[in-house]
Amino acid sequence: MKATIILIGNSRAIKIPKAVLEQCHIDKEAIMEIEKGAIIIKPAKKEARTGWDESFKEIRRFKEDNLLVSGNVDSDFKEWAW
Repeated sequence: MKATIILIGNSRAIKIPKAVLEQCHIDKEAIMEIEKGAIIIKPAKKEARTGWDESFKEIRRFKEDNLLVSGNVDSDFKEWAW
């Protein structure tokens, strides 16, 4: 696919068709890399568990870190009806 490079201020841009972005699962952010003289554009993936540390500290600070299920639950499932 041939694309025209256009001028946007001091930068350059290439229009990427919506169908191509959808096929590559790119929505609002992308990762751009240069590999062997080629520009590689990949979907930006959110890192797993990013920010969890801060969230846990906030939970602790507001004393909201109580167990939701008591420790008296029958973990052997003997009395559970299936």
